[in-house]
Amino acid sequence: MSSTKSGKKAVSTREKTTDDAWEFERVSVEFRASVSQEIQAKIDYSDERELADGRLFGQTQEAFERMCGREAEVERTRARTDRSQEPGREGAARYVTEVANEKRREAFAARRASVDPWADPEIVDPRETLEREELAGVNREAARLHRRYDDVSRAAIGRELGERVAEGQSLLSAVVAVAERLRERPGRVVPVGELDVVDAGEVCVEGVIERLWSPSHPSIQWVGLLEDKTGRVKVTSWKRSNQPTVREGERVRIRAAAKNWYEGSVSLAVTGWSGVTFPGRGRYWE
Repeated sequence: MSSTKSGKKAVSTREKTTDDAWEFERVSVEFRASVSQEIQAKIDYSDERELADGRLFGQTQEAFERMCGREAEVERTRARTDRSQEPGREGAARYVTEVANEKRREAFAARRASVDPWADPEIVDPRETLEREELAGVNREAARLHRRYDDVSRAAIGRELGERVAEGQSLLSAVVAVAERLRERPGRVVPVGELDVVDAGEVCVEGVIERLWSPSHPSIQWVGLLEDKTGRVKVTSWKRSNQPTVREGERVRIRAAAKNWYEGSVSLAVTGWSGVTFPGRGRYWE
């Protein structure tokens, strides 16, 4: 009898559990749009609808007139005859500035011409004022100097010679003056044989390291002889200059080498301001 009651109790509990499950499944979830989704929906709905006068749905008359005015201004700007996007006042200011700059350049050229007559922009070339024989001599000497100083154009040498001859100098004096200036100009590779006549504290030389000696002082990095086609010169490099080392038989170009005198002859010193390059060496990645 006790077993029968327990069985009925178990069945009733199972049925109750099944009914509760069916009640949970019947519960439905309500989906609602967020605030941003509602706003976007209103915008999309308004964009698709226009009133009879062209206004968008929900657009005020003031906003509509402001939009129309902005579109009209864009069209008017595009339709300008000068196709310029800057207002008239800015264009006028730009024009006035350009005219003033041009006048200042002309005034400066006039002041320069008062000091150097050949700087006058109206004078194209001073060689035009020379006679035929003088012009032939200038061209001949310009070609000769160009063969010696090939890093300067023949036209530049001829113009400088023509200026000096037109000023009253003889052709010989002009050639000597121009050759001296070309020989002592900064950055020129000076032949070793001309180091004693070049009036400069720093020179640029290029040649082959013929011999290297053992340094006589701990502060000397290397010392040797640099040779080219015109002669040989002693070169000393100090450790504090932080320059690269060299090898015998290697071609070296030394820029801004300090010129000194050693036992009655010219010698060079490589300092921290100097530059040592090796034209014979290729790039390390080749």
